[in-house]
Amino acid sequence: MIDLRSDTVTRPDEAMREAAASATVGDDVYGEDSTVNELEARAAEVLGTEAALFCASGTMANQVAARTHTERGREVVCERDSHLFAAELAGLAQHAGLQTRPLAGDDRGALGADQVREALAEPDDHRPGTGLLALENTHNRAGGTALAPETIAEPAAAAREFGVPVHLDGARLWNAAVARDVPVSAYVEHVDSVMASCSKGLGAPMGSLLAGDEAFVAAARRVRKLFGGGWRQAGIVAAPALVGLEDRDHLAADHDRARALADGLAGIEGLTVRDPETNIVLVETPGPAERFLEDCEAEGVLGVAFGPQLVRFCTHRDVDDRDVERAIDAVAAAR
Repeated sequence: MIDLRSDTVTRPDEAMREAAASATVGDDVYGEDSTVNELEARAAEVLGTEAALFCASGTMANQVAARTHTERGREVVCERDSHLFAAELAGLAQHAGLQTRPLAGDDRGALGADQVREALAEPDDHRPGTGLLALENTHNRAGGTALAPETIAEPAAAAREFGVPVHLDGARLWNAAVARDVPVSAYVEHVDSVMASCSKGLGAPMGSLLAGDEAFVAAARRVRKLFGGGWRQAGIVAAPALVGLEDRDHLAADHDRARALADGLAGIEGLTVRDPETNIVLVETPGPAERFLEDCEAEGVLGVAFGPQLVRFCTHRDVDDRDVERAIDAVAAAR
């Protein structure tokens, strides 16, 4: 079975397993797990922030960030198809007492500076006031679009001029940086906090990093504990994440394979394929997406439905060139 459902399905390689087995561990709640400390310090260095915090998942990191930046009863401005709004079980309301103001982004999932300015509001007797602007890069539901640093900088500047902090959901920020050939810090310098996943493109078994200045991370550490996210001997899972953080060269190959997959699928009658920018390929199907995926699974390929007639395939470090060729043949047979 060629699993193209997500880059979260990867299995840790031998280097990651060896790192986990040999990791030096301690109680991270006491700040005594040296492997977690090393991961957080190295992540902050790579991301260009003062500090970082290792969280169990990207959703947890996003929710911790929102709770840390804001006070209850405020509003979060975000893109309407963003993960934070569309795929985190109304966590902003449940965990932080926040309401959302979702805005329609462009076809690449980007928000404009003027659009953000218009949505920002001071608190008064009727409106809660804006407490946070949340952006996303790459944008998952737009097809893994790699937004340019200035596309993040412009709406972020509009919010910060208004005194509103900015959080960047960068679950696949590593992919955006590779696609744009810029360091990840070129994005992070424009925002107040960033989440970057270890378990997607980097291929680690679990975990995400939340980064910002020292005061923000210190406050976020308390919120993580409040949310039940205090680690004990977490070096066992931090060690594979550290391996992934230092081994990002394969991401360009993931993007190349996504383009090869898209080119092959585009030649199949009845399918409309969007040009991929990173490792996500969106395919419009002539019939119901779920039926199409059932037929693909019968031929040995897995994907996910992204709409009634829209399917996502995702390349990752466990997929090689031969797998891409086989996937194209299998989808053609399924059609």
